[in-house]
Amino acid sequence: MKKFPRLAMSNGLLRKMIVPAVVLACMAASAQVTVSVSDDPPASREDILKLFDVMQTRQQMVQIMKQVTLQMRTMSHEQLRKDNPKISDEELARIDARSEQIINSMPLADILDDMVAVYQKHLTKGDVDAMIAFYSSPTGQKILREMPAMTAEGMQASQPRMRKILEDTMRKAQESDKRGGTTKD
Repeated sequence: MKKFPRLAMSNGLLRKMIVPAVVLACMAASAQVTVSVSDDPPASREDILKLFDVMQTRQQMVQIMKQVTLQMRTMSHEQLRKDNPKISDEELARIDARSEQIINSMPLADILDDMVAVYQKHLTKGDVDAMIAFYSSPTGQKILREMPAMTAEGMQASQPRMRKILEDTMRKAQESDKRGGTTKD
């Protein structure tokens, strides 16, 4: 099977775009703003894990990763077809499979475990208790229920902007390949 040089470049670029997108999605799923009381004791590991549980952080991360993956796949297919109109559905399926492998290899439990220390650094026990109380409330639960839809709609609304960024990035990478690998921003 004939290998397309632009396609090979696009696969690498696709990988470079998916991993940061997943990391951003993970961060977005768990980001909160709080104000700490200075003499309040630090949050314990158990406090943070309870917060993650109440906030449904793991489920939120999974949902956001799925949404990011679908958006990236759509934009990537459009750009790949634009760059190489003869690309086959089989080649796109192989690219999708590689992307799916990258996504599936993300160790969510380990990522959450890594986040515990970060939350402990920035949040006190009082902060965490207040967040748990909020996210246990009807309003907090509504936010958690609506967050996937709000995120999906927000991503849909930003898709034209993201598509332009992807097109510009692909164009710059192609120009760089033509110049022998040097980039000019």
